[in-house]
Amino acid sequence: MEQLSMFDGQNAFMPLASRVRPETLEDFAGQTHLLGKGKILRNLIEKDQITSMIFWGPPGVGKTTLARIIAGKTHASFIDFSAVTSGIKEIRGVMERAEENRRMGGRTILFVDEIHRFNKAQQDAFLPYVEKGSIILIGATTENPSFEINSALLSRCRVFVLKALTREDLLSLLKRVLEIPAGFGGQTIRIEPHHLETIAAFANGDARTALNTLEMVILNGDLDRSGAVTVTDESLKQCISRKSLLYDKNGEEHYNLISALHKSMRNSDPDAAVYWLARMLEAGEDPLYIARRLIRFASEDVGLSDSHALTLAVSAYQACHLIGMPECSLSLTQTVIYLSLAPRSNSCYTAYESAKRDARDKMTEPVPLQIRNAPTGLMKELHYGENYQYAHDLKDRIAAMDCLPDSLKGRRYYHPVRQGAESALADRLDAVIRWRNEHPADNQEETD
Repeated sequence: MEQLSMFDGQNAFMPLASRVRPETLEDFAGQTHLLGKGKILRNLIEKDQITSMIFWGPPGVGKTTLARIIAGKTHASFIDFSAVTSGIKEIRGVMERAEENRRMGGRTILFVDEIHRFNKAQQDAFLPYVEKGSIILIGATTENPSFEINSALLSRCRVFVLKALTREDLLSLLKRVLEIPAGFGGQTIRIEPHHLETIAAFANGDARTALNTLEMVILNGDLDRSGAVTVTDESLKQCISRKSLLYDKNGEEHYNLISALHKSMRNSDPDAAVYWLARMLEAGEDPLYIARRLIRFASEDVGLSDSHALTLAVSAYQACHLIGMPECSLSLTQTVIYLSLAPRSNSCYTAYESAKRDARDKMTEPVPLQIRNAPTGLMKELHYGENYQYAHDLKDRIAAMDCLPDSLKGRRYYHPVRQGAESALADRLDAVIRWRNEHPADNQEETD
């Protein structure tokens, strides 16, 4: 029965992902845009000419593995540092060691995993040591460095973007693990190609997820008396639960996905819009957040071309508040499709933005006297409301009266588009402008 043991020795209880972690660039999966023959990062590693850098990419793409490969090839002292478990005291201790090493003519490479977890003050502690060369900093992060890393520190580092692994990358990795001794090379594993393809698809670009899933599938496969393991469709189905979607409600992916939803609707693409909606909801996004963005979209991108869009978006928000997920997903879908196919107008958005610039940048002028209210005798003595013309008392229901400050007379903010219902508003505005050009203020007739 000894042959039934899957692993022997001190590695028996190590996770598969740790046992098969590559130690050379030749065994590293993916990132050929950085590590292919002649590529800059490969050259820096092979020549041991590492400079301060940031590895930015999603989980499971090899950021820490790359750092360990560098550790194996460099002649510098290499310190592995975690932002999760280390505080300012540990930072100072490491910096003192690095400074002493520099005085002795040595180099120190400091690898900081999850560097985005350090606050700005903690990141500042690295800056003087990076500047004077006491340390070569390598940081790994899943978050956008532009947002999460001190700009002064970031300016002294080169950012390398690591991409999610392709399905082909993951398939190659899984096949290799089945063959090498550190993986399952010493065992008889019967697993069909479509099983590996399913695991690769499920992993969603994450090598760690792919390896953990493969390990679980094999450990739960059918074991015969010879020690061979057979992976069945049923065992694979049981081991693969709901896909964990990459999403951080406070991180960059949050904004990437809401941007994708907004821009798909703006481009009148309901299929793409519904897909991005589903991506957000299935990853756990608050439906009320999405509903608020739809309300914004209804005024920014549809506006007066279809005023019903705003009513529908507000109704969707109320539906989300009343019934929550998963029921409100259909209300959001209904609204997303409607907004995607509604006529387009951004005239409300451009009108406000133009008026906002004038309100902020130009001199703050008083409200013209003729449109001020005059509830007291003193205000009337000061000519508040003098020459005001009540439009309803006039024959054409329009007063030839200036309502803008003197410096802005004649300024146009609202420029309607001829889309949907706004076409009628455009015609009405043209008629109003013509009337004002043709009727001076002192020529108006009151209604009977």
